[in-house]
Amino acid sequence: MCRACYGLLLLICLLSCRQEYDHKGKTPLVEVEGEFLYKEDLQLALPVGLSADDSLLFAEHYIRNWIEDELLFRKAQRNIPDGDLLQKQVENYRKALIVHSYQQALIQQQLSGEITDAELTAFYEKNKELFKLEWPIIKGLFIKVPLQVADLGKVRQWYRSQAPEAIEQLEKYSLRSAVKYEYFYDRWLTLSDIASMMPLPVDEADARIQGNIRQIEVKDTAFCYFLNVSEYLGIGAQEPEELAREEARSMLINLKQVQFFRKVKEDLYHQAERSHRIVYFNQP
Repeated sequence: MCRACYGLLLLICLLSCRQEYDHKGKTPLVEVEGEFLYKEDLQLALPVGLSADDSLLFAEHYIRNWIEDELLFRKAQRNIPDGDLLQKQVENYRKALIVHSYQQALIQQQLSGEITDAELTAFYEKNKELFKLEWPIIKGLFIKVPLQVADLGKVRQWYRSQAPEAIEQLEKYSLRSAVKYEYFYDRWLTLSDIASMMPLPVDEADARIQGNIRQIEVKDTAFCYFLNVSEYLGIGAQEPEELAREEARSMLINLKQVQFFRKVKEDLYHQAERSHRIVYFNQP
């Protein structure tokens, strides 16, 4: 056996000396005023893959920290004022922890089903005022091409049109010549995502679009950037349902949980009332 392993074993054996407590089959390592640290606890805390020397060092530090924490707790326990109030706070926390654990178990049992698309749409339609845009969004098309490229005039013509023929030509062109190509006539993207691909601040891009400039062309020393905006929604506008669905899903789940637990508490109250487990006392 290596020296480090022997040392760790010796440390465990030396510290495992008290027998007057029922340790429930565990091996005690150290005691502080009736509280024990067990070998099994140390083994659970021991990181996987440590060398023998590192394991011994970790064990020494872990045991020392545990002792210091216990001594500090005992010192605080003897000196903290208003012990009854603290005990009440501890009991309240314990109750809240038990209730929370029970609620989570009920959620897993009773509310584990998926929210349907119909439920999401109904919730969105009923609560549209909750879904407002915090940043501009657009639909459109973006293409980035080198300055010194063939058929730049055709690119200018194609990117302005949503005709299937123009889109087809632009897609073919992008495969051989474009540095970046984004077709998003069919989905919303944030204006900042698109503006970040261009040498154009998002505020300036937003001002141009609001000024009815929907075809934007800018360039730098190496590239031309073309953006055609087909649809635009600004800050404060109604958020489209397809973008609001995840937020709506979270809201709907929370609402269902609140309604579910309200009913659980009401049912418990009525059951206790019917079985006379609630006793009211007359107050002066």
